[in-house]
Amino acid sequence: MPHRSVSGRPEGARARSASVHAVSQPVRLPFDPIARAAELWEERWGPHSHAVSMASATSIMRVQQLLLGQFDAVAGRHGLTFARYEALVLLAFSRQGRLSMSRIGERLMVHPTSATNIVQRLAAQGLVERVPNPADRRGAFAVITETGRAAMEAVTAELEATDFGLGMLDAEEHAALFSLLRTVRVGARDFDA
Repeated sequence: MPHRSVSGRPEGARARSASVHAVSQPVRLPFDPIARAAELWEERWGPHSHAVSMASATSIMRVQQLLLGQFDAVAGRHGLTFARYEALVLLAFSRQGRLSMSRIGERLMVHPTSATNIVQRLAAQGLVERVPNPADRRGAFAVITETGRAAMEAVTAELEATDFGLGMLDAEEHAALFSLLRTVRVGARDFDA
């Protein structure tokens, strides 16, 4: 099974199963298929089933598809994938503009092999350089280049202009959503709270 980036997809690939392709654009149905699925779920498995949990989980996954479609389109206009953009942001935020492959993998929550793949692609584009890590003869640092910073800033400006696809929420709703999702992440032991 391929390792997945924070975006939930294998680096450079579209999320898919053998028979299902995600639709990352709004489908504009005349009804909410997730709400309908919850109704059918409760009819099938009863009022004590977890229909609301199923609807919440499915809604989160659908919103992820919609946001990733938007983010990949923005990043793609600058020759990037969203996963590569995430790596550039991470490097730009680091104190010296450089990080080891293991640190990149850790912070992006991907396998080190996936981090190496992302960095190799960025290096091929001239957006990062790989330099030896003096503390680890087998390892290397990824160092963001000025071209990489410019690409990262361009994508960031577009994402900011679209309010990261969440402009329909006000500040209070953002805080509530972040808090709820953080509770799920803490419950899943995604990080030490």
